[in-house]
Amino acid sequence: MSGTSDRGTLRPARPPLPPAVRALLERWLPRLMPFADAASPDLPLPRLLRLSLFQVSVGLATALLVGTLNRVMIVELGMHAWLVALMVALPLVAAPFRALVGHRSDHHVSAIGWRRVPYVWIGTLLQFGGLAIMPFALLVLTGEGQLGLAWVGHLCAALAFLLVGAGLQVTQTAGLALATDLASESTRPRVVALMYVMLLLGLVGGGSLCAALLADFSETRLIQVVQGAAVASVLLNLLATWKQEARRRGGRRAPSDGVPAFGAQWRRFASQPRVRRFLWTVALGAFAFNMQDIVLEPYGGEILGLGVGATSALTALMAGGSLLAFVAAARWLQRGHDPFRVAALGALVGLPAFACVIFAAPLDAPSLFRVGVAMIGFGGGLFAVGTLTAAMALEGPEHTGLALGAWGAVQATAAGIAVAAGGAIRDLVSTAAQHGLLGTALATPVTGYSVVYHLEIYLLFAALIAIGPLVRWSAHRPDATTGRFGLADLPG
Repeated sequence: MSGTSDRGTLRPARPPLPPAVRALLERWLPRLMPFADAASPDLPLPRLLRLSLFQVSVGLATALLVGTLNRVMIVELGMHAWLVALMVALPLVAAPFRALVGHRSDHHVSAIGWRRVPYVWIGTLLQFGGLAIMPFALLVLTGEGQLGLAWVGHLCAALAFLLVGAGLQVTQTAGLALATDLASESTRPRVVALMYVMLLLGLVGGGSLCAALLADFSETRLIQVVQGAAVASVLLNLLATWKQEARRRGGRRAPSDGVPAFGAQWRRFASQPRVRRFLWTVALGAFAFNMQDIVLEPYGGEILGLGVGATSALTALMAGGSLLAFVAAARWLQRGHDPFRVAALGALVGLPAFACVIFAAPLDAPSLFRVGVAMIGFGGGLFAVGTLTAAMALEGPEHTGLALGAWGAVQATAAGIAVAAGGAIRDLVSTAAQHGLLGTALATPVTGYSVVYHLEIYLLFAALIAIGPLVRWSAHRPDATTGRFGLADLPG
């Protein structure tokens, strides 16, 4: 009976909202909740937000690895930058397989009828295993393990970085594919947009949390933070995937189902117009924006004298710049700007950003350094949003995993190589400079860092050269669309 409770007691009926109040709420609530229209009857907003928690776990682990551990190992533990860079870059071994993971999750059905969730949990277990090994590696590296074998700590740290990186890539590829599966065709672009925002929020939250917890730095506190991140990753991914993917009847597919081979699917995908140039553009931009990842925090600590907490906050600052880029891209795409132009603008913003970082050392200006870091995040965010928007149009929704995997594979591989190159170049140039091989004027610790930042400026020019024909081609496509990534209603 309407208006009664289960116990039969009468409840007063709720008075209807006045028409003016209802119209006001309908007008302003979508602005206050810009992703409310990403929901659908089959995927309501609470369920969608819960699913996006896997991106928060990815952002948390990324902030820990790239924003905190690399600085600690280089500055506090005295490890060579090239060795730390190699560890951070180890996940590039698994990066090219993102396209394969996406393809397999498109067509594979497990024995219990799931396609995406098994891959999400494979990635989660790899991520947890790497973070579980990390504290013991840090104990050996700090000397508290009392083994007297430095190579054991280096080996364990390298294995931990490899497991975490591979786990992040597998989880992210399968999780994004699951999100696009659950979304309707009309809301799919905004669902992917929400996933990207949650990744940035995870980076901001992870960087801020690490900065707060490590304000009074100690090796024991660092180990506790790593252990907490391992547990948090499992809990977040468990909550994200709980009852999200429906089981398919019939269990595992037989080989006779005619699942297309990965090689044939990839050749068909790569044969589309301008795809190769697009992937080269993504690679150059990712290389340019990520070479500084391994040396940015050490630069702040060694050259500018910032503490561990202050340099850990740089990850949050950079992610905040990326969020601002997301809002700006929303306005530009709403006004009809081409996604390739948005990506090109991101590369242009990166030029003065790295100049600010370079001049922060001779001017002894930490504030200028922070401005440059935020601008790097802003430029990198525009470039990532623009290229991902274009990538979504390269393949149909039935092969979402392949398209997202290809974009992610190229970006992750280029970023991994860039990180390794950045650390190696910094060490080689610094050693040569301090031995007087580059002249007395350059015989300072800042020289190695400065060379890395100058190389990134040159790579941004190369990315702009590569993206130019894509801008012209996209402007003359008869089927060109704008705002496909679904950013038009972000507040701004």
